[in-house]
Amino acid sequence: MKLGIIHYNFPDHSLSEFLRAIKDIGYGYSEIGWRDVWAEGTDNPEEQAEALRKEMDDIGIQCSAVSAGNDFVLLDEKLIEEQAKRMERICGLASILGTNVLRTEGGQPKESVPEEKWAEAMTKCLKRMADFVEKEDYYLAVDNHGHVTNDGELQVKVFDAVGSNHIGANLDTMNYRWKGHDLETVYKFWEMVAPYTLHTHFKDGVGSQKEYRGTELGSGELDLTKAVAALKKAGYDGVWTIEYEKKDGDREEGATKSLEYLKSIL
Repeated sequence: MKLGIIHYNFPDHSLSEFLRAIKDIGYGYSEIGWRDVWAEGTDNPEEQAEALRKEMDDIGIQCSAVSAGNDFVLLDEKLIEEQAKRMERICGLASILGTNVLRTEGGQPKESVPEEKWAEAMTKCLKRMADFVEKEDYYLAVDNHGHVTNDGELQVKVFDAVGSNHIGANLDTMNYRWKGHDLETVYKFWEMVAPYTLHTHFKDGVGSQKEYRGTELGSGELDLTKAVAALKKAGYDGVWTIEYEKKDGDREEGATKSLEYLKSIL
């Protein structure tokens, strides 16, 4: 089993401390953020990525994906081209880090792109990336994150319109619930999106929007066995990645409990 955790919500840990801690807990993978190697003012992110790759190799942690922090809710050709070039460079950073998976965003709502054109905008941007990622063998896993892509039907509409097996989903188990969908709809979306899934965020919690509270896996509202079943039925063979969002308590203890629970249902 390939078991990982995203480098997120560990404010008391430097990246090095985090990587060593998760190795001790029993993880083999971590999703790395683009800012971990391309922070503001960094002129040579490739050099930073090489140094981080060496450190990860020494510790024994592999990179499951690189989160790209992109915005594909765009219709303006110039802005689309800028995002595409940025993504191509982040793909190169991912290669240095040892992965060909990019955990991407759909994008942010904005006045220039009305809601009825969100799917059109994301499809246009992803099609712009398709030739590159297919030729270079990268995979873009679009997260159901925020206010644009937290709709399984919208996601599937976009993936089908793009028509590339190199472009699919990062299935975040909790985000649909965070958005406000009831549990029946959440489970329906898991089933719909599972066949398109390239990377995962196993996350648990209770409530939605301002009432949302993260928990260890197995301690929230979600029946995560349904997500596992849907993904296995679809033939998912990527990294089972935990995103731990509980804000209080010991992070390492929570990451340990979450890993133990995920192992128990896989």
